[in-house]
Amino acid sequence: MIEPTVEVRFDGHCFGCGPLNDEGLQLKFVPGPDGSVAEFVVPDRFQSWSGMAHGGITSPLLDEAVGWAAWHAGHPGVTGRLQVSFRRPLKLGESVRVVGKVENVRRSLVYTSAYVDSLDDGSRIADATATLVEVKTQVDAELGGAHGPAR
Repeated sequence: MIEPTVEVRFDGHCFGCGPLNDEGLQLKFVPGPDGSVAEFVVPDRFQSWSGMAHGGITSPLLDEAVGWAAWHAGHPGVTGRLQVSFRRPLKLGESVRVVGKVENVRRSLVYTSAYVDSLDDGSRIADATATLVEVKTQVDAELGGAHGPAR
Protein backbone atom coordinates (compact mmCIF):
# COMPACT_ATOMS: atom_id res chain seq x y z
CA MET A 1 0.00 0.00 0.00
CA ILE A 2 1.30 3.44 -0.91
CA GLU A 3 0.81 6.12 1.73
CA PRO A 4 -0.85 9.32 0.53
CA THR A 5 1.44 12.34 0.37
CA VAL A 6 0.47 15.04 2.81
CA GLU A 7 1.48 18.62 2.18
CA VAL A 8 1.07 21.35 4.76
CA ARG A 9 1.39 25.12 4.47
CA PHE A 10 2.61 27.56 7.12
CA ASP A 11 0.79 30.88 6.78
CA GLY A 12 1.79 32.42 10.12
CA HIS A 13 -1.46 31.71 11.98
CA CYS A 14 -0.43 28.57 13.86
CA PHE A 15 -1.75 28.69 17.45
CA GLY A 16 1.59 27.49 18.82
CA CYS A 17 4.17 29.41 16.79
CA GLY A 18 2.37 31.73 14.40
CA PRO A 19 3.66 35.29 14.57
CA LEU A 20 0.37 36.50 13.03
CA ASN A 21 -1.85 34.84 15.67
CA ASP A 22 -2.36 37.41 18.43
CA GLU A 23 -4.34 34.90 20.51
CA GLY A 24 -1.73 32.14 20.14
CA LEU A 25 1.42 31.23 22.05
CA GLN A 26 3.83 32.75 19.49
CA LEU A 27 6.61 30.37 20.54
CA LYS A 28 10.01 30.87 18.91
CA PHE A 29 12.14 27.72 18.87
CA VAL A 30 15.85 27.75 18.12
CA PRO A 31 18.03 24.70 17.50
CA GLY A 32 20.65 23.99 20.13
CA PRO A 33 22.80 21.21 21.54
CA ASP A 34 19.92 19.97 23.76
CA GLY A 35 17.36 20.05 20.93
CA SER A 36 14.95 22.74 19.82
CA VAL A 37 14.40 25.24 22.63
CA ALA A 38 11.92 28.02 23.42
CA GLU A 39 11.21 30.09 26.51
CA PHE A 40 7.70 31.16 27.46
CA VAL A 41 5.90 33.05 30.23
CA VAL A 42 2.37 31.79 30.86
CA PRO A 43 -0.20 34.61 30.44
CA ASP A 44 -3.18 34.93 32.80
CA ARG A 45 -5.64 34.33 29.94
CA PHE A 46 -4.79 30.60 30.05
CA GLN A 47 -6.10 30.14 33.60
CA SER A 48 -7.74 26.95 34.81
CA TRP A 49 -7.87 26.73 38.60
CA SER A 50 -6.84 29.90 40.42
CA GLY A 51 -3.15 30.57 39.78
CA MET A 52 -2.75 27.60 37.40
CA ALA A 53 -2.67 27.26 33.63
CA HIS A 54 -5.04 24.84 31.93
CA GLY A 55 -3.45 21.52 31.00
CA GLY A 56 -4.68 22.21 27.50
CA ILE A 57 -1.93 24.85 27.27
CA THR A 58 0.86 22.58 28.48
CA SER A 59 0.14 20.05 25.74
CA PRO A 60 0.58 22.49 22.83
CA LEU A 61 3.90 23.61 24.32
CA LEU A 62 5.08 20.01 24.05
CA ASP A 63 3.48 19.50 20.64
CA GLU A 64 5.29 22.56 19.27
CA ALA A 65 8.57 21.36 20.76
CA VAL A 66 8.44 18.00 19.01
CA GLY A 67 7.33 19.62 15.76
CA TRP A 68 10.18 22.12 15.82
CA ALA A 69 12.70 19.43 16.75
CA ALA A 70 11.63 17.45 13.68
CA TRP A 71 11.75 20.61 11.52
CA HIS A 72 15.23 21.56 12.72
CA ALA A 73 16.43 17.98 12.11
CA GLY A 74 15.21 18.14 8.50
CA HIS A 75 12.19 15.85 9.02
CA PRO A 76 9.13 18.14 9.19
CA GLY A 77 5.98 16.32 10.20
CA VAL A 78 2.55 16.37 11.73
CA THR A 79 1.86 14.79 15.08
CA GLY A 80 0.34 11.34 14.87
CA ARG A 81 0.61 10.55 18.58
CA LEU A 82 1.46 12.71 21.60
CA GLN A 83 1.66 11.10 25.02
CA VAL A 84 1.89 13.67 27.82
CA SER A 85 2.81 13.13 31.46
CA PHE A 86 1.96 16.04 33.74
CA ARG A 87 4.42 16.25 36.65
CA ARG A 88 3.01 19.32 38.41
CA PRO A 89 0.71 22.23 37.59
CA LEU A 90 1.99 25.01 35.34
CA LYS A 91 1.59 28.32 37.17
CA LEU A 92 0.30 31.53 35.64
CA GLY A 93 3.16 33.98 35.12
CA GLU A 94 5.74 31.19 35.37
CA SER A 95 8.77 31.31 33.07
CA VAL A 96 9.41 27.98 31.38
CA ARG A 97 11.91 26.36 29.04
CA VAL A 98 10.42 24.03 26.43
CA VAL A 99 12.73 21.52 24.72
CA GLY A 100 12.04 19.03 21.93
CA LYS A 101 14.40 16.38 20.58
CA VAL A 102 14.37 13.84 17.75
CA GLU A 103 15.13 10.39 19.12
CA ASN A 104 14.90 8.31 15.93
CA VAL A 105 13.71 8.44 12.34
CA ARG A 106 12.38 5.34 10.61
CA ARG A 107 11.04 5.66 7.07
CA SER A 108 8.35 8.35 7.27
CA LEU A 109 8.03 8.30 11.09
CA VAL A 110 9.89 10.69 13.38
CA TYR A 111 10.12 9.61 17.03
CA THR A 112 10.56 12.53 19.41
CA SER A 113 10.51 13.59 23.05
CA ALA A 114 9.94 16.91 24.81
CA TYR A 115 9.74 18.47 28.24
CA VAL A 116 8.73 21.69 29.98
CA ASP A 117 10.88 22.85 32.90
CA SER A 118 10.41 25.85 35.18
CA LEU A 119 13.05 28.54 34.79
CA ASP A 120 12.02 29.77 38.24
CA ASP A 121 12.93 26.66 40.25
CA GLY A 122 14.21 24.10 37.70
CA SER A 123 11.38 21.63 38.35
CA ARG A 124 9.89 19.45 35.62
CA ILE A 125 6.34 20.46 34.74
CA ALA A 126 5.54 17.94 32.01
CA ASP A 127 7.16 15.69 29.47
CA ALA A 128 6.04 13.82 26.39
CA THR A 129 6.90 11.38 23.69
CA ALA A 130 5.49 11.74 20.21
CA THR A 131 5.47 10.15 16.80
CA LEU A 132 5.27 12.46 13.81
CA VAL A 133 4.57 11.56 10.21
CA GLU A 134 6.86 13.34 7.76
CA VAL A 135 5.13 15.74 5.37
CA LYS A 136 6.01 18.02 2.51
CA THR A 137 5.86 21.65 3.62
CA GLN A 138 5.26 25.00 2.06
CA VAL A 139 6.11 28.23 3.87
CA ASP A 140 4.77 31.59 2.71
CA ALA A 141 7.79 33.56 1.43
CA GLU A 142 7.33 36.53 3.77
CA LEU A 143 7.33 34.15 6.76
CA GLY A 144 10.41 32.20 5.70
CA GLY A 145 12.45 33.49 8.62
CA ALA A 146 10.15 31.69 11.06
CA HIS A 147 10.51 28.27 9.43
CA GLY A 148 13.39 28.61 7.00
CA PRO A 149 12.98 27.53 3.41
CA ALA A 150 10.11 25.31 2.37
CA ARG A 151 11.02 21.62 2.14
